[in-house]
Amino acid sequence: MRIHEPPAGKAFWSYLNDDFTVRVRIPGGVWRDLYEYDVKVDLDRPQDASMVFFDIAGPVEVAVKKNNGDVRRVQVRPDSAGVRAKLVGNTAYFRLEKPTNISVEFDGDRLHNLHLFANAPEPELPPPGPGVVYFGPGVHPLPEGQKTFRIPSNTIVVLAGGALVQGNIEIRDAENVRIVGHGIIDHPQEGITIANSRNVTVDGPIVLNPNHYTLLCGQSAGVTIRNLKSFSAASWSDGLDFMSCSDVRVDGVFMRNSDDTIAIYGGRWDYKGDARHYRIANSILWADVAHPINIGLHGTPDAAEVLEDIEFRNIDILGHDEDDRDYQGAMAITDGDNNLVRDVRFEDIRIDDIQEGMLFNFRAVFNAKYSHAPGRGIENITLRNVHFKGGDINRPVIAGHSEDRRVRGVRIENVTVGGKRIRRSDIDVGPFVDDLVVR
Repeated sequence: MRIHEPPAGKAFWSYLNDDFTVRVRIPGGVWRDLYEYDVKVDLDRPQDASMVFFDIAGPVEVAVKKNNGDVRRVQVRPDSAGVRAKLVGNTAYFRLEKPTNISVEFDGDRLHNLHLFANAPEPELPPPGPGVVYFGPGVHPLPEGQKTFRIPSNTIVVLAGGALVQGNIEIRDAENVRIVGHGIIDHPQEGITIANSRNVTVDGPIVLNPNHYTLLCGQSAGVTIRNLKSFSAASWSDGLDFMSCSDVRVDGVFMRNSDDTIAIYGGRWDYKGDARHYRIANSILWADVAHPINIGLHGTPDAAEVLEDIEFRNIDILGHDEDDRDYQGAMAITDGDNNLVRDVRFEDIRIDDIQEGMLFNFRAVFNAKYSHAPGRGIENITLRNVHFKGGDINRPVIAGHSEDRRVRGVRIENVTVGGKRIRRSDIDVGPFVDDLVVR
């Protein structure tokens, strides 16, 4: 087990949230204190929640004490983590068998909860030297006159545990770049930018309350994102946004954001081209605002781009809350800008809570605020083994736009709400929909 250095000096107090006291130990060993970071969540009315992180290679025991108020119950989410807590007074005790990302919630409070990230051990990190940009423990502000940390080709960026990097990490017109380590990118304008680049890996860091995107990827290919954790509570503070990117792998991320947690588009701004071959798996998504998953809204004006071969598998959605029906859907395909969206699979998806919204929303649309044109259509969509615990939510929607901009070939298999399989009659099926199968 490894516990990383907390912020030093005055920063120790400015980053601290003392709502909880968190301790961890090897089973039967000596308890060790963790540093509890303050994180902001939920744009609707930003709140102070807590975060801890550490590295483990085997089982550990954890004690989480709520320092203020009376406690009646505790819940650890997602359920798929298999963590059951025992409450003794104001302290929850539980055991972790392996690395995991969880939310610890007392008395149903999900706005002032504890986010606990038990990472696998950091890989052996290269020391400072040629081809290595090294951020060790401590605070790293942007150098005077510099707007980003610009990273060249053939570089390893080390964010060691305990590092607080105060600026955007920018990978532009580059190839063969790796960002590794369990450090924090701290309150940047934008967390990580990958633009017109190839063969980029991001593995392990935390992005703490950026003003905008956690990670923006534009017109790039061969991108792998693993074990990235993120919090945001600002306007347009999406999690992972991909514009005209292909050959993308996302695995083991935890995203709590106040806009779409993962969005896949065609062209936007300076980025142009198709989007294909996405594999997104084993992750936790929590949208305090907008969609956990959104595909298709943006494309290049006067072009006809294709978004295809996209798979979401083994995903826990801890929250979806959106007031505007146009932007609802825990899983959304919002097809605009002459995009054609096809061959999309959602499989083994568990939705824990929808505060306001709907299970899925698949439409070819013209969005008056954002669209240059309606989408060309949606084809070959599969939802399989998707389970929502249940609640009072809006009905899911499937709809085409016009005779030549249709939705075709949606397969819904073993999708349940409150333990009951949904039927076609549970879905608002609009016009221009062909070959819908629900079973």
